[in-house]
Amino acid sequence: MPKLNLNRVEMPRQEPKARAKNYKEVALGYSAEQAKEEAERCIQCSKRPCVGGCPVGVDIPDFILALREGNMPEAVKILKGKNALPGICGRVCPQETQCESVCTLAKKGAPLAIGRLERYVADWERSNKKSMSSPVNPAPPTGKKTAVVGSGPAGLTAAADLAKLGHSVTIFEALHVAGGVLMYGIPEFRLPKAIVQAEVDYVASLGVKIELDSVVGKLLTVDELLANGYDAVFLGTGAGLPIFLNIPGENLNGIYSANEFLTRINLMKAYLFPEYDTPVKVGRKVAVIGGGNVAMDSARCALRLGAEKVYIVYRRSEAELPARHEEVENAKEEGIIFKLLTNPKRFLGDGKNNVAGMECYEMDLGEPDESGRRRPIIKEDSEFTIDVDVAIVALGTTPNPLIASTTLGLETSKQGTVVADGATGKTVKNKVWAGGDIVTGSATVISAMGAGKRAAADMDKYLKGI
Repeated sequence: MPKLNLNRVEMPRQEPKARAKNYKEVALGYSAEQAKEEAERCIQCSKRPCVGGCPVGVDIPDFILALREGNMPEAVKILKGKNALPGICGRVCPQETQCESVCTLAKKGAPLAIGRLERYVADWERSNKKSMSSPVNPAPPTGKKTAVVGSGPAGLTAAADLAKLGHSVTIFEALHVAGGVLMYGIPEFRLPKAIVQAEVDYVASLGVKIELDSVVGKLLTVDELLANGYDAVFLGTGAGLPIFLNIPGENLNGIYSANEFLTRINLMKAYLFPEYDTPVKVGRKVAVIGGGNVAMDSARCALRLGAEKVYIVYRRSEAELPARHEEVENAKEEGIIFKLLTNPKRFLGDGKNNVAGMECYEMDLGEPDESGRRRPIIKEDSEFTIDVDVAIVALGTTPNPLIASTTLGLETSKQGTVVADGATGKTVKNKVWAGGDIVTGSATVISAMGAGKRAAADMDKYLKGI
């Protein structure tokens, strides 16, 4: 047996001082030589735990073996057999807690860099598309019509799988571009929009029709879709309704939800001002409240827009930060200031209805709560003030109630999420499935994709009478 290589090949990145001032992609990707060197680390173990750790079941050892042998068209074919969005997943999927966490190499050293290799294969395909035939051939038409509401990761995955299985698919997207949170929520420096558009185009190439500016619940309802000839409907509208702190002063000017802030920057191109005349208040001192990936994205965007100081304000310690480790490290390297064990008490105004400061509590950590993380507890007489002129609330999101309020017989939870079977995506409403953040609340891109894939498989059984 060959000697194990326990050290992964590091991916080149922009230098922190340079990247903090531009919107170009931070991670630069592997070269062909680096990708092959990393792929050589895979021991092709018989148990293949990485496949079980992937929410969409990619045949990871197989695509890596094809890459290693220089058969890139085969690597693309294997990868896209299970994943319609590999260029996106290779960039934003938390592989470190999924496929890579169960990699056999991780028992003794660094796991295989599966995400980086996935990105390399996807980027190779995009650069060599003209010389390649389609990696997937859809099944013969079944004559069944399906509607997919929402074109985020869950919707795109469900649509791609349904089309491959031979069903007619129409996506209804509320915005003027497809991609959902991939377009409006994740910054260009982490996920270039050209990558998202290329993978949306791939889904369309499978025969999927995409109707933009189509707000289901306003333009027409789910019941009207079913009455108009659609045999099954998948709901993948995500969770776009922001959660706020509900503390005094939160209605002052200069306080954003992360959703609004990132949508203005990403979808409406505020980062290209004045080429795109999108209003966004930059601020000199910016506080971002929250500790997830969205908080990191918001803070790093504020820095790139010209803020002098940007704070991450999080009520627990660094050990409990829910953001990906690499995003936390990127933020630190770029100069983001972490105010940990800190929780806002109220916002302070300047007398002209603008935010001028944020009074906070210092926090201690108690026993673990239902999430498994230690419960934050206010430290008595610990109030202090942070000077800020912009604040961004990044505490998560819940589903917009539009679909639920206009769909008869659709069951929802107290949190406003649609109730659906976790294994199949089936809702209590006949002919309606759901998956992604509309069911789980804010979660990861890959978990939404897994839900879309499971729902498509169950919809296929129903449509074929199996």
